[in-house]
Amino acid sequence: MVSTRAALLFGPGQDFKIETVEIDNPRAGEVLIDVRACGLCHSDEHARSGAMPMPHFPVICGHEGAGEVLEVGPDVTSVSPGDHVAMSFIPSCGRCTYCLSGRAFLCNDGAKLFNIGMITDGRIAHRLGDEAVARYTQIGAFSERQLLAESTIVKIDPDVPWAVAALVSCGVATGFGSAVNRAEVKPGDAVAVLGIGGIGISAVQGARIAGARLIFAVDPVEFKREQALRFGATHAFASIEEAANAIRELTAGAMCHSVICAFSVMTSDLLQPALSLTGKDGTCVITSVAPFGQKVADLDLFTFAMTNKQIRGCLYGSQSPRTAIPRLLDLYKAGTLKIDELITRTYTLDQVNDGYADLEAGRILRGAITFEDAPR
Repeated sequence: MVSTRAALLFGPGQDFKIETVEIDNPRAGEVLIDVRACGLCHSDEHARSGAMPMPHFPVICGHEGAGEVLEVGPDVTSVSPGDHVAMSFIPSCGRCTYCLSGRAFLCNDGAKLFNIGMITDGRIAHRLGDEAVARYTQIGAFSERQLLAESTIVKIDPDVPWAVAALVSCGVATGFGSAVNRAEVKPGDAVAVLGIGGIGISAVQGARIAGARLIFAVDPVEFKREQALRFGATHAFASIEEAANAIRELTAGAMCHSVICAFSVMTSDLLQPALSLTGKDGTCVITSVAPFGQKVADLDLFTFAMTNKQIRGCLYGSQSPRTAIPRLLDLYKAGTLKIDELITRTYTLDQVNDGYADLEAGRILRGAITFEDAPR
């Protein structure tokens, strides 16, 4: 067993608590990681708020991380001790129909993301005393050490900064891919991004890199609008209503080729306003997480059909982690994709609640927990 300090959530509406957790040594197909950095993604806040019910508490949150391999179990072939890796909450088993057809973001092992047991063999491998401990999306990156399935890690170059690798593993990949892969932004397009957090700002960058002519960022927080302009948006607005008039004028009434919904929470009343910004034959991409169990969406079906629009869901930017992460890091190293600038502030593990308070207050685009001072 390995002992590690980790940030645990004991129930909805509660703060994270730092506890010492016991973790199994790696078995077949498993890797023990020395975690070096993890991002503060809003999806973990859904677990704390109760918008995404957890099947088990306590749970170690955190699902975009990076670290160094300490030990590998039998049959692990893709990494060795000392390798640097990014953690992907989307597993890639490499064997199912989706992985074999290049759509590993839909890997069948994704059905196990909220199981309490390990992806590999289903056993309980994390404990707080005699109590079983779950990991958010089978990652649990808010921990100084972590035991993961080999299918959830991607080897990266050792010269990539830890926090950069962590953010690429979820937020950057999801936002970038929402624009490039799912919205299929083309040179000269007009694109709107609704909600400018870590995912939204990455969608702005994806649209910029894809060659969009007009990029409209919409967020009520002034700081985030300012950052959107810094990252490539051509215009920024505080509300959809304010944006609609300007977009109509700037596009001669054609509106946007694509609209990307990157709200912190996607409620049903936000869909029709997003569609109102979407032009004829346009695409509205839903990347935001909706409250679990929300089954009704409000939209004008007549106009939707008569204008030939599309609504597309988007998971992990509709791309496979093992190809997306290295590609995005190449763009980062080339200076094309800004990630250092995305990290507004770093925190220690003990400051995790401060980080989420800053996120909720709109003071940061993305925060990152770093473990440089953790005992090795």
